[in-house]
Amino acid sequence: MSLHIEVHGSGPMPLVMIHGWAMHGGVFAPLVDALTEHCTMYVVDLPGHGYSRECALPLEPQACARAIADATPPAAWLGWSMGGLVALRAALDIPEHVRGLAMLCATPRFVSAAHWPYGRDAALVQQLATDLETDYHATIERFLALEVMGSPDPRGELRRLRAEVFSRGEPNLRVLQEGIRILDQTDLRADLSRLHDAKSWWSAGRLDRLVHPDAMQWSASACQGEFHVIAHAGHAPFLSHADAVAQTLLPWLEAHR
Repeated sequence: MSLHIEVHGSGPMPLVMIHGWAMHGGVFAPLVDALTEHCTMYVVDLPGHGYSRECALPLEPQACARAIADATPPAAWLGWSMGGLVALRAALDIPEHVRGLAMLCATPRFVSAAHWPYGRDAALVQQLATDLETDYHATIERFLALEVMGSPDPRGELRRLRAEVFSRGEPNLRVLQEGIRILDQTDLRADLSRLHDAKSWWSAGRLDRLVHPDAMQWSASACQGEFHVIAHAGHAPFLSHADAVAQTLLPWLEAHR
């Protein structure tokens, strides 16, 4: 089975959209609505997620980037959370296909390190990996709770994420485990300097508890990208602040198309 990619909108600016761990492309619905008159959007379900849950492709960012590029025209790529690693990998490996890189609450390195204070504690990621083996549903529930921390409406956002996460079927356990490994091991910070000639847009939620805004500001600076902060948003600003995301994304898309 191939990747499931939905096409939405009829605007002149092509945009690939890639979701985060355990979710699927349907979660972008509020942002898709906000962009529909301006963009033609190629909304991806990553392998093992949503309607791509039977896809045998590994979740590894390079493999996903190649598969998405083969199925979409040249476009700007937007990645949210773990999806940002796929979009960033594509911008590095297939620059002729990626016309711009939009990183939404996404970071080149998820876990903290001696010289990277902006990441999450590695123990959290390792615990998620362990918990997946013993209590699949509860582990996803805990991760969703982390995603809404800091949101101005955490209960409402959590309800929406809960409703979405299994609406296209349960994510494949194999790729969820792969995703945890990717979050734990991937480090693309040193590659950001290669994006100087690329056009990049980085948007953080000021109240995000998973991807620190300082990580995104550092990353934008490292590749001379454009950086924005949504003041009252958490990790999923496309749910709570879709119009605010669109207001900064659209001028960037227009300037670099």
